[in-house]
Amino acid sequence: MKRLEIMGLDGIGEVERGNSIGRLIHDSCLRLGIDLAAGDIVVIAQKVVSKAEGQVVRLEDIHPSPRAEELSRELAKDPRLVELILSESRRVVKTGRGTIIVETHHGFICANAGVDLSNVGVGLVALLPRDPDRSAARVREEIRVLCGVAPGVVISDSFGRPWRLGTTDVALGVAGIEPLKDYRGETDPYGYELRASLTALGDEVASAASLAMGKKNQIPVVLIRGCDVGQGSGSGQGLLRPKAHDLFRGL
Repeated sequence: MKRLEIMGLDGIGEVERGNSIGRLIHDSCLRLGIDLAAGDIVVIAQKVVSKAEGQVVRLEDIHPSPRAEELSRELAKDPRLVELILSESRRVVKTGRGTIIVETHHGFICANAGVDLSNVGVGLVALLPRDPDRSAARVREEIRVLCGVAPGVVISDSFGRPWRLGTTDVALGVAGIEPLKDYRGETDPYGYELRASLTALGDEVASAASLAMGKKNQIPVVLIRGCDVGQGSGSGQGLLRPKAHDLFRGL
């Protein structure tokens, strides 16, 4: 029988700048009596990584540019927030209905550059980690040193989707797993050759973990066990569609 376990790690607590996420995970596993195994995957909400890395700013310290002031009037948004969104972006893709769709410096196409006011504190704003893949690798190494095993690590965040309502979590950064499974060239049980089956396992793992995290449960770390994701050296960047293959990048 195929068995998949999704376990929220309670008791992580409020994360502050300079905290070791790996140690927080190690300590939580000790309290819960969980022995990490090499085949496990640890999924971490982006916001706690941003807090630990100091990617949190005070709105009162932001001075909006003329462009941010103009966009804020069009979209009825705080001009300081708009300034942060612009500073976190390579380019603006689309604006409207109070939202700015951008391409971040990482290459993510998302709303508001991942800049987020929720679950941070009054007057504070969280930015995405500067290099989510590096962050994931750092946490994995911290866990290896403390626990003696190196599970896969995924840093997740909630993204909207162009053609469907609601958000779902995706993998921003990855360490120790292959986030893509390529079935192309294989045959299904009926003998049909698969030609377009490239599965985003990293995103599926992140989305599964969000079921335990919730939005208000204060469970920022989830352990997934029994997931058939091979160990490897893949990255979150590897999940981004190349611009040459993107039919919608210019819209």
